[in-house]
Amino acid sequence: QVHLVESGGGLVQPGGSLRLSCAASGLTFSLYAMSWYRQFPAKERDLVATIISSGGTNYADSVKGRFTISRDNTKNTVYLHMNSLKPEDTAVYYCKANLGRSVSYWGQGTQVAVSS
Repeated sequence: QVHLVESGGGLVQPGGSLRLSCAASGLTFSLYAMSWYRQFPAKERDLVATIISSGGTNYADSVKGRFTISRDNTKNTVYLHMNSLKPEDTAVYYCKANLGRSVSYWGQGTQVAVSS
């Protein structure tokens, strides 16, 4: 059974930093593309960043230069390093694992709040 467990969310002041983690189990982690999404209240989930099995990355324009996605295949964990946080980054952040187009798994989400 596949589990994705996010952690690291919380309350931070504008301009601050957080590191989100997503620990995966029950799958061959190194084969999966891993992504972070975020969801604002009453909105659909938006893609924030993706890292594929080879290490290539892609980012939403709104976070380029501020967020960095990375993975540690020895720990089956993907990270989202978030710097220069803004109030508009406040959302629930979700981890997603993809293998091709037909296999995907979601974590339960972690809340990030950016406020003074």
